Amino acid sequence: MSKSRPLTANWRVARRLQAILLIPVLVALGLGGLRVKNSIDTLQDANDAVHVAELVQAANTYASDAINERDVSVIPLLEGKRDAPAVVAARKVTDADAEAFDAAVARAPKTAGLARRIELVRAGEKQLPVVRADAFTARSSGVQTEESYHAVQHPLMEISNELGFGSSNQASFGRTLYAISLTQAAESLVRSIGTHLLVENRDALAQGELQTQLGSFSSYAYLEQVGLQEYAGAGTAGDMTRLRAALADAQKKGAQQTAKAAEEAKAAGQAFVTPPALQKMINEIAAGTPTEQLAAQGITPESFFAASALAFNAYRGIEVHLTDTALADARSIAADAKRDAIVNGSFALGAVLVALLLAAWVARSMSRGMRRLSASAMEIAEQRLPAVITQLSQAVPGQVDTGVTPIPITTTDEIGEVARAFDHVHREAVRLAAEQAALRGNVNTIFTNLSRRNQSLIERQLALITHLEEREADPEQLSNLFRLDHLATRVRRNGENLLVLGGERPTQQWDHPLPLVDVIRAAASEVEQYERIELSGVPEVEIHGRAVTDLVHLLAELLENATSFSSPRSTVRVTATRLPDTRIMVEIHDQGIGLRPEDFAQINHKLANPPTADADVYQYMGLFVVGRLADRHGIRVQLRPAGGESGTTSLVMLPSTITWHGGTESDADTLALAAFRARATPGSAALLADGPADPFGAHEAWEDGIPAPGPATPSGAPAAAAASAAFGAPAVPDVPAPSGPAASPPPSGRPRHTSKRSRRPAKDG
Repeated sequence: MSKSRPLTANWRVARRLQAILLIPVLVALGLGGLRVKNSIDTLQDANDAVHVAELVQAANTYASDAINERDVSVIPLLEGKRDAPAVVAARKVTDADAEAFDAAVARAPKTAGLARRIELVRAGEKQLPVVRADAFTARSSGVQTEESYHAVQHPLMEISNELGFGSSNQASFGRTLYAISLTQAAESLVRSIGTHLLVENRDALAQGELQTQLGSFSSYAYLEQVGLQEYAGAGTAGDMTRLRAALADAQKKGAQQTAKAAEEAKAAGQAFVTPPALQKMINEIAAGTPTEQLAAQGITPESFFAASALAFNAYRGIEVHLTDTALADARSIAADAKRDAIVNGSFALGAVLVALLLAAWVARSMSRGMRRLSASAMEIAEQRLPAVITQLSQAVPGQVDTGVTPIPITTTDEIGEVARAFDHVHREAVRLAAEQAALRGNVNTIFTNLSRRNQSLIERQLALITHLEEREADPEQLSNLFRLDHLATRVRRNGENLLVLGGERPTQQWDHPLPLVDVIRAAASEVEQYERIELSGVPEVEIHGRAVTDLVHLLAELLENATSFSSPRSTVRVTATRLPDTRIMVEIHDQGIGLRPEDFAQINHKLANPPTADADVYQYMGLFVVGRLADRHGIRVQLRPAGGESGTTSLVMLPSTITWHGGTESDADTLALAAFRARATPGSAALLADGPADPFGAHEAWEDGIPAPGPATPSGAPAAAAASAAFGAPAVPDVPAPSGPAASPPPSGRPRHTSKRSRRPAKDG
């Protein structure tokens, strides 16, 4: 009797997802979407209002300090003291306010009205340098200087009309601030022109100029009263109370200043006349009373400026209070909007979570099948399929069971369809793995068979060449035989390269440890231009016999590359260093054309991760072989730019697993090889030099994994071609090399060069 299935067992995936997502989506959209949007919009508007309030605050400060600069400059400029400390200090304050205003403009919202007002301010700022230069000179006489600052101050003052977000009456708020700013500006003009009239020599004025100044003075005094009336009409009761308190405080400070001035005059033995109230001073000055009579009444430039400054500061205090209040209100609204947005968002998120909990009941039926499918897929990917591929790579194709066990899911929904798809993919992967294993086996067999057939012929050819060398007495013919010997040796190494690519290991291996210096010499003897190779600082360490043959092959490829791609007149230096961790670093330095950094990176990647043999194997034969040999024994090979102007350094890191630090005395085979090398290459002891190379610099390159910096490929050199040829099969230079183990040096004086069979350490028999 079959077990009953859940109601949703055979539902389509789309239907299940709809059932799961329908409730949270509807709840989130229906209950939280609108509220969150409204809160975010309010928060954005409030933030814009905060930035506008900051802009208005900066603009009013800028405007107040600009007209204050004009007022404090009256007396010094009329006296010709254009660099007076008071003038310089006032202008610095104004310039600092301009920078603060620019910063506030950068944060302000980009609305059309605000942009228009800012453009007016910019136009006025362009006139400020001219106004400062012409102030109280013949170019700007009378009240022209006082009124010229209006071009800067008035546009700044008008920005106040942008305030009012969140207030009950936005227009009224901006009107109140504008009115007090207008009153302050009028008081500033009264102070500036009045001081001008009290200081300037009226007899030196042009005809009618005094009347013009008096008329302007009276007009601005009247304008101040108009501004106060406008403020009273737009402001609240609290605004008027605040204004009266500020003016009363100003009068109190004025009385204190007057009493202090009287005491100072009395102490100095001078007569002191108590000045009248500010309004009385304004009326007397507007009436055109001569300065002598005004002074007799106590109306002097100092007393008038001090009294007017108190009123100016009172108006400015009201203005600052209004801007600060507007900024605080905007920030409060922004904080409330932020809190509402968080609350609404949290509510919507809570609704979604509740909906998800309800949807979990529907999703539970899906989770069982999905978990089973996931577990089966992971088992296939991590255990079953890798196990089959491993067997196919080791066994003969056709002897491995390639059958696939289906995933135990029998439903007809999408999960069941995916399970059947996994089964199909599994079968196809196993089939392809079997085909690839067969193909790799065939390719390796081809490589091995071709190489062994060629090796047999080459061995016979080398034997014949050796026989001819031993019987040849003509130096020129003997030199040609040496060259032929090297070509045949190189062909044999190419055949051995095919064996390496085919996965074959050397049939004969050395059965005793060999000194590293002998291994390097054996590798050098396989290179046609062996006389260019110099050994230096090779430590007394031995290489295990199982790795000798492969290490000689690896080093021979690197040395061949170094001699082939460097000048025939240069030397190739080989050094070795024992590192503190017992590893051995072998360095091969040449002075070739070098490579580009990206070419080094590509080659080093292939050396560290030997690729599978493909169609490019003929071009990168050495690269493939070096990588395979290094991977076989845990050797690390890397190229880097040479330390000089050009060239390449090959680094070969020998692990402690293939090195032997026992006795340094060579065995019989090693001694025989050393004696043979000494006889075959006279003067080979010159290959050894005192002093090690720079192993630690190379060691750092290993640790970093990045080639050390070096010179780039010379201009005009085909860097791409050089990168392609690196570790490839370089052309054999046309340099004769003698051979023959028992022959004497040729007449040319060059060292005898042995055939590869004699030079290569190999196990006898």
